[in-house]
Amino acid sequence: MAGGKGAGGFFKLAIVFIAILALGIGAFQPLIRAMKLGLDLRGGVYILVQAQSTAEHAVTNEDMVALERVMRDRVDQLGIAEPVIQREGSDRLIIQLAGYDNPEEAVKMIGKTAQLEFRTSDGQVVVTGKDLKDAKAVIDQQSREPEITLKFNAEGTKKFAEITQKLVSSYSSGDPKRHIAIYLDDDLLTNPHVDEAIPSGEAVIRGGFASFQEAADLAALLRGGALPVPVQIIERRAVGPTLGADSLARSKTAVIVGLALIALFMLVVYRLPGLVANLSLIVYSLIVLGVLWALKATLTLPGIAGLLLSVGMAVDANIIIYERLKEELRNGKTLRAAIDAGFKRAFTTIFDANATTVLAALVLYFLGSGTVRGFAVTLSLGIVASMFTAITLTRFLLHLVIGVPAFHKLWLYGVKEGQIPVAARGEI
Repeated sequence: MAGGKGAGGFFKLAIVFIAILALGIGAFQPLIRAMKLGLDLRGGVYILVQAQSTAEHAVTNEDMVALERVMRDRVDQLGIAEPVIQREGSDRLIIQLAGYDNPEEAVKMIGKTAQLEFRTSDGQVVVTGKDLKDAKAVIDQQSREPEITLKFNAEGTKKFAEITQKLVSSYSSGDPKRHIAIYLDDDLLTNPHVDEAIPSGEAVIRGGFASFQEAADLAALLRGGALPVPVQIIERRAVGPTLGADSLARSKTAVIVGLALIALFMLVVYRLPGLVANLSLIVYSLIVLGVLWALKATLTLPGIAGLLLSVGMAVDANIIIYERLKEELRNGKTLRAAIDAGFKRAFTTIFDANATTVLAALVLYFLGSGTVRGFAVTLSLGIVASMFTAITLTRFLLHLVIGVPAFHKLWLYGVKEGQIPVAARGEI
């Protein structure tokens, strides 16, 4: 009967161990490949912009919300997949364009105000960029020159129809007052003559484009919308793809070596419980990577540092538990009782240590900037995952282990037979 029970326990244990190993081998690499890498690992462009207050208007939170929206629209025009745009402080935006290698083009797209205005000859602004629905660069079929076709929204169409009708009916053909000047950031682009009323809600910007690309860039700016406030580029830098790849390779090496040393230490010092801890670390890694992937988080060097620190804290929790376990065994308790008592005694210490670290990480998240916040997020996530794997999963696995009679030998738990009371020897 005991042999059948032992065989059943061994079978359960083997199934769980094989499942964890298979899951780790099968899911780890796909999760790593699916992770979105930051520009410090992939290369790209980093830009820090600051909104500028004027004598008439101080930058408000509403301005920053609108600025972030416009910046996101403009970056989308560059065709960059999943850019990182986030607030820093009350008047700054961090823009990270991973995989993009043209900082000058990015700055030109991001920093230009792009305030489009249609003005009559007396300086009255009749239509603005806010009335635009679309802007597109095309090649004129007759002149073969680049131009921009504009399409207004319903409000803009109404305004444009009214002003063109008014100009046609008020001034004779050839009168200078029958012109509508098109300005971009107070620079005159063109000053076309209005031949007839235009009810279609369409207009064309012609002339002054050195190339089709210049027209396309301006059209993209107009589609993105004008900046709600002036901005200044505080910092810009490019991380080359070679440097990013080198950082990624070094990070992978650091993670692999670090985890290997941790696994070796746990096996040598804690033996069978150390093996259990290593299996828990596999599950921990999959949980953290899976959550980061599900959240579409961007993995950066500070984020990797946060993950490694949380791995250390997960191992630290296992060490505290196993030291308590050995103490209980030396006091004469059975394996099952020692495991339960060890976890119970260690829980408060582990919880307090992790809770204080999470609180510190929250402070970093709310008060820190982009890279610091990435570190705080991965550290917090790692700590929460480690609490589950170290306390719940490890306990479950240890109870499976002691269900196998062959694993009742105390030396497998780092305790010598002579260290426990004589009366307790031989008990499970």
